[in-house]
Amino acid sequence: MYIRFQSPEPGRRGVHTGVFGLTNMLGRAGELSSDEHRDWRAGNDWFNAAYPDPSDVDPSVYDEELHPRATAWFKPSATHLLDRVPRYLEILEAHDVRCVRVESEDPGRVVYEDDVQVVVVPHDPDAPTSFHPQPAVP
Repeated sequence: MYIRFQSPEPGRRGVHTGVFGLTNMLGRAGELSSDEHRDWRAGNDWFNAAYPDPSDVDPSVYDEELHPRATAWFKPSATHLLDRVPRYLEILEAHDVRCVRVESEDPGRVVYEDDVQVVVVPHDPDAPTSFHPQPAVP
């Protein structure tokens, strides 16, 4: 079961912004408290050191023409990464930014994979169920 944390509403590209993108928007806009900013930066630094950025490995992975609506999903074995997501969720909640956990056995066609994540293109990018997965039941 692949796992993703994302906005419940799609953004301008039709993709649900992921937990890191949502938190980065707050941080870059200067909307975080000093403690939140410290935790956000430390968290991003840790994640950047812990696993590869798919775009660094393959700059085309998020190219909208080649891979429409591509999104990254955690592998279930990435527990050491998943354990660090709750602080991001706390920050988002403090700013009334909704973020939901979604799970899928088959989120799409894999265009990138490493030890902890996959980037997929929905099987049918125009089908609401492809890129609007139902939230996982807590």
